[in-house]
Amino acid sequence: MNLDSIFADLALEAACRQGGERAVYTPIDGSEIARVHDDDGASAGQKIAAAEAAFSAWRMTPAPRRGELIRLLGEELRAHKEALGRLVTLESGKILQEGMGEVQEMIDICDFALGLSRQLYGLTIASERPGHRMMETWHPLGVCGVISAFNFPVAVWSWNFALAIVCGNPVVWKPSEKTPLTALACQRLFERAVARFDGEVPDNLLQILIGAREVGEALVDDPRVALVSATGSCRMGREVAPRVAARFARTLLELGGNNAMIVAPSADLALAERAVTFSAVGTAGQRCTSLRRLIAHGDIAAELVARLKAVYAGVPIGSPLDDGVLLGPLMDETAFDNMQAALARARDEGGTVSGGKRVLAEQYPNAYYVTPAIAEMPAQTAIVAEETFAPILYVMQYDTAADDDLGEAIAMHNAVPQGLSSCIFTNDMREAERFLSSEGSDCGIANVNIGPSGAEIGGAFGGEKETGGGRESGTEAWKTYMRRATNTINYSADLPLAQGITFGSD
Repeated sequence: MNLDSIFADLALEAACRQGGERAVYTPIDGSEIARVHDDDGASAGQKIAAAEAAFSAWRMTPAPRRGELIRLLGEELRAHKEALGRLVTLESGKILQEGMGEVQEMIDICDFALGLSRQLYGLTIASERPGHRMMETWHPLGVCGVISAFNFPVAVWSWNFALAIVCGNPVVWKPSEKTPLTALACQRLFERAVARFDGEVPDNLLQILIGAREVGEALVDDPRVALVSATGSCRMGREVAPRVAARFARTLLELGGNNAMIVAPSADLALAERAVTFSAVGTAGQRCTSLRRLIAHGDIAAELVARLKAVYAGVPIGSPLDDGVLLGPLMDETAFDNMQAALARARDEGGTVSGGKRVLAEQYPNAYYVTPAIAEMPAQTAIVAEETFAPILYVMQYDTAADDDLGEAIAMHNAVPQGLSSCIFTNDMREAERFLSSEGSDCGIANVNIGPSGAEIGGAFGGEKETGGGRESGTEAWKTYMRRATNTINYSADLPLAQGITFGSD
């Protein structure tokens, strides 16, 4: 399936991908694959206004009918899974299996949201007043702004979009300026779903904003945007959150991770080895759930590191479109430079680094392929506590002689500002339960004998601490996209007051 056939399958006509001022490059070889048209502050405002108009109509559509539209979107994604998955690979550099997996995640969230469309329920609340009933009700919130990053160019949008639509809200989406084509493709697939819908669908339920920082700022600052859901780096979150809070709107933040794995003496090292390789090397270490810190017990650290170095030496590196490749390119030169700077700092802070070299430069002079890096650190130094989106694995040991060695490991694990995902490998039930307890991991996701993956559909993917505290795609996540009201109904002929208060004559 070549690029032209992908564009044709996804209805990306020449007008939307040619002649624009923004060049789109594939990380596979650094070549230009499209030129798209940017938005500016004025066009962003117009699209937000159009979304606001759509909200007035869509909120009146019954939620199960809104769910039907998302069901149709899921069917379109199933029909065009290969084309969209390949476009994800072309635009983000993920290996093809991961590109396809991201589209499957979109399909799964559509199924999930369809079910939720019949479960947007409130509660009956006991009233102290006789002849009265209280209840909570949930209503559509308004325009939802979505900002997504290059490393998950379509799945993040779908988590938000599917739930926002069934909750009665339009979406204005600002994708990463590095991955606009996949966003435009999603818009085309949604338009196909709309065309198949048996009923009225207002125009402009989905608006796309293409551009850099100024376009994102226009979305963040617009008072008509009731919710801003932003996925990306902690640095980006620090800028978005205060601006949205200043106008008392909502944020849903899922920011970059600096995720860790504790490997205890009882761990199955073969299992841990596989988990480390996938989570640290997959997507060239550029996932928000990538493994960056390995905290291994001193009794098994040397053996585990030796295993990992042997595996790393044989990791197939190359074009993510090729069969058998497990490590594709970094996103761009900036990502490569950031990786090299981090490794230099690791050496300066006493670490011993293996790997991390550029490869395939003769074959791909304008792309950036690297060998995965292992940095054995004397302690959890300053660079280890920072996020770097690259295949870097920092390895630390925890003390075998400590009275509470697991407590030491957990303290090291928690001593970073990020709090997205975490895991422990152990066959000791007490250690596993302690890691999951209130004195254990302080991350939004805590796993046992599985890497720092996302929580999958229904599991409320999100983080804590600097990672934002936002929760997406979980069983209760729909409440983020709706507003709550409390209603009291008096079905008696009297008007009793609460707390036994009397006011004037009875």
